[in-house]
Amino acid sequence: MSLNSSPVAPRPAPRRSVPVSLVIVVAILVAGISAGATAVYFELRPSSTGPSAVTVTDDLGRTVSVPADPSRVVVLGPNVMDTIFSLGLRSHVVGVDCSNASLGGLEGDYDPAQVSQWNLSPSMCVLAYPEVSPSELLSLNPQAVLASTDVSVSGLEQWSSTNGIPVVFFGPSTLGSVVYDVQMAATIFGVDAASAHLVNQLQTVLDQSTSFLSNLTNNGTPLRSVLMTYYPVPAGSPDAGYYTFGPGSFGQSLIELAGGVNIAGNAPTSGPELSGSEVLYDNPSVVIYGTGFGINLTSYQQGPDWSNIPAVVHGNVTGIDVTIITEVDPTMVLSLPMLTHILYPTLPGA
Repeated sequence: MSLNSSPVAPRPAPRRSVPVSLVIVVAILVAGISAGATAVYFELRPSSTGPSAVTVTDDLGRTVSVPADPSRVVVLGPNVMDTIFSLGLRSHVVGVDCSNASLGGLEGDYDPAQVSQWNLSPSMCVLAYPEVSPSELLSLNPQAVLASTDVSVSGLEQWSSTNGIPVVFFGPSTLGSVVYDVQMAATIFGVDAASAHLVNQLQTVLDQSTSFLSNLTNNGTPLRSVLMTYYPVPAGSPDAGYYTFGPGSFGQSLIELAGGVNIAGNAPTSGPELSGSEVLYDNPSVVIYGTGFGINLTSYQQGPDWSNIPAVVHGNVTGIDVTIITEVDPTMVLSLPMLTHILYPTLPGA
């Protein structure tokens, strides 16, 4: 789960209104322009420097030389692991990130489904939170480290410089940038055929989402307002409320590309918390809540004013795997049709 630490002390969220026309424009731009920019980025991608190494430009703009098709890599970040697995490269992975024991170890970062599907084990653990363990990382004798930008960038850069082992950072800035990350991984491992298939899937979903959103707009269909929350704080707590996604977040991009309006779209931060009274005031048409890592429907039912939210009263509430909305990877993009169907279950193409 990309949100590895416990939520920080919340700030009161101010009253908000969502300008629907602006959301429509932004959503179309997210789907269209980001994909176009990604295509340009591919063209600028450096080529191989020789048979034993390839050079890539990672998501931080760093030029990194990596052994071609490395057989021993450490992956730090579930979003990176999702990309690697989607390309059929699991056999190359010798280590993954883990939280400290108090935060759940391996299952503090990866949910049980991921652990099973990706065949992960505690023996692969590299302590990554709150800080990366240099000794554990080195003990796995990796040829390269592929890391999410959620992990300490400066610490890994220092470790890389000291030990002469390349680190490539994956931190996509848009949903379209997930496509670039797939291409970057494919360049490192030389799996162009697998990459082409996955890229086609991702681009098709992005294009279909853009088309569906355009049809909603052209037909004058009212966009459904959405609360998408990944963590509840129980009623009675000093900071009771629902953690959600604000402007500039991938959660907001998901809502917009699915054809919705984010009720926290004008929040002052990208990760705000809404009180129960604020949710009631904003009155979302649909509530989507994330489950996993010990959080379930009962957890949300203990949140402030949950049973009074009209969307909940009328059954317009759906729980989904929290990793879909918190980990920026191919699975997040491929889940867009599911989110669209949740918002518009009766419309053709949803």
